[in-house]
Amino acid sequence: MDHQQTSFPNACGHKYALFFDIDGTLVSFKTHTIPASTIAALTQAKANGHKIFIATGRPPLIITNLGAIQQLIDGFVTINGALCFVDNQVVSCKAIPQEDVLTLVNDAQQKDYGLIVVGEKDVAVLDPHGEVDRVFRGEIAVENLHLSKPLDVVLQQRILQLTPFFSQDYEREILLRMPGCTSGRWHPAFTDITAKGADKGEGIRTLSARLGIDMNYTMAFGDGGNDTSMVKAAGIGVAMGNALESLKAVADYTTTSVDEDGIQQALRHFQLI
Repeated sequence: MDHQQTSFPNACGHKYALFFDIDGTLVSFKTHTIPASTIAALTQAKANGHKIFIATGRPPLIITNLGAIQQLIDGFVTINGALCFVDNQVVSCKAIPQEDVLTLVNDAQQKDYGLIVVGEKDVAVLDPHGEVDRVFRGEIAVENLHLSKPLDVVLQQRILQLTPFFSQDYEREILLRMPGCTSGRWHPAFTDITAKGADKGEGIRTLSARLGIDMNYTMAFGDGGNDTSMVKAAGIGVAMGNALESLKAVADYTTTSVDEDGIQQALRHFQLI
């Protein structure tokens, strides 16, 4: 389904809350940086009175690649909606049921696959074969995983996300044993598992409600499977040109890729800059 011609005449003239995924949306997978056109576009959008929010699967510990736009950000939906905050004040925090946490942790230890365990404060990394390091540091240029803590320390905290490195087929199988959870995959090597009701769509609704933002005047930008809920929830959902076809199918508009000035192109299309 091609949404390129979709028109939203109500966009022009209103102040919008803009929600951006990080990897593959704001930050290029090729350069691991934010394109200059995106920085310029967000700077102009902010000057025009629009609000700018981050909506990411990353926990705060590894949000290290937004320095170029840090001063523009009004709030965060992190850990796929499990932890939302504005000015370091927590708006919502949703933990995975403990029995579901132990189901996956025990399974990972028994079957010897990689797993990132995200607590309220700290992160633990199980990486028996080096795959977590290869993908996160090598492919996605994630920093700060060396600051991870021992598993037994992190398991004393409420667990907000589990990121196991296994196939989509096995994901479907084990989720049957984790009834309190939902999953959002944005990379073929791993998926992000959070508590039911914790996804980016719910995250942007929660943040918008707290700040008195009308959902009709929200716009969400994404490229991966874990962006589907927010692209559908927002007043206007935008898929990047490099997005999954399944995301483009539910988006209101498909822009060009992150490396082809996609953010700038979309904001111009809707006359927000």
